[in-house]
Amino acid sequence: MQFRTRAIHVGQEADPSNGAVVPPIHLASTFVLPAANGNAQYDYARTGSPTRHAFEAVMASLDGGARGLAFASGMAATHCVTMLLKPGDHLVTGTDIYGGSWRLFNNVLAERGISITAVDTTDLAAVEDAMCAETRMLWIEPTGNPLLSVTDVAGCAALAQKAGALLVADNTLATPVLCRPLEMGADIVMHSATKYIGGHSDLLGGLLVARAPEVGEQLHWMQNATGAVMGPLESFLCCRGVKTLELRVHAQSATAFRLASWLYQQPLVKQVHYPGLETDPGHTVAANQYHGGFGAMVSFEIDSDVQGAQRFVESTRLFQLAVSLGAVESLIEVPAVMSHGAYAPEARRAVGITDGLIRLSVGLEEAGDLENDLAQAMNTVSSL
Repeated sequence: MQFRTRAIHVGQEADPSNGAVVPPIHLASTFVLPAANGNAQYDYARTGSPTRHAFEAVMASLDGGARGLAFASGMAATHCVTMLLKPGDHLVTGTDIYGGSWRLFNNVLAERGISITAVDTTDLAAVEDAMCAETRMLWIEPTGNPLLSVTDVAGCAALAQKAGALLVADNTLATPVLCRPLEMGADIVMHSATKYIGGHSDLLGGLLVARAPEVGEQLHWMQNATGAVMGPLESFLCCRGVKTLELRVHAQSATAFRLASWLYQQPLVKQVHYPGLETDPGHTVAANQYHGGFGAMVSFEIDSDVQGAQRFVESTRLFQLAVSLGAVESLIEVPAVMSHGAYAPEARRAVGITDGLIRLSVGLEEAGDLENDLAQAMNTVSSL
């Protein structure tokens, strides 16, 4: 079955008890066992539940992995992966990554005695130089956040395998619609299900998919031990969101490409970050790595200080000023003071997050309306 068909049917079989097309939400926290010492598919909802397993099954299918695991948030999923590391281990990560991941790596993990090296993962030579005998994990974002840099997943997989390290890909921005890292050699893929998978700004969730069954079993043990699992309502909403994931991502990506092309022509704009543009440094890798589009995120830098960037984002009417991304409504933000505010100012500037950088999450509104909204915001800033 093709991607869209699997998104609708895997894990979503009709209820055998009454024929309901949509499987029910199982709210039970505990399950009756057939015997005191017998094995059962379900015993306690932290370990597993029918609704959560339905979502995990469809995402394992879409990502091409052996096992899916759903969590209470994207950061809970990320934290679970990092619990595979021990004091003395070394983690190599990118510089263009989600601010919450950066905070976890550089504060929480560092306090556990895990060393961190951050490099530009678009430079495979730099990645290889950063790896050492203690390296146990390489963490990448195929599409970086917020600069939308493009990392060669297959190239990183080869380096990780050579070093005996796990390759983990945060694929939140690309989604399995556009990029499937497990098929290119990654060991684990992570998604913030809050974003495109849920798709409607009404749930919080995270997901891991492991390529190998034994890695999936390790992650499930850690998930059960630490307990940050996705609830049944969120699992149900994710199952519903997945059914339209491909349609939404393709439509949003088409609008994002139009807006990026338009922004590239605007005098107020110094630089546009979008891998779909042929002028973008990541375009060649993205063209080989992505399927059917280049994503629905666009970042651009205006010729202004952070106050000017704040005035811009506060002037839009359809683009709503908010963190997060990937939903049907378009969002806008200033990474320097919002999504990546956890970075120290000098660290933020060192990785290219300027004060004038603006990030768009392009929704499903009509493209011309979004373009007009950006135009009137530019006029507002230019007139001051």
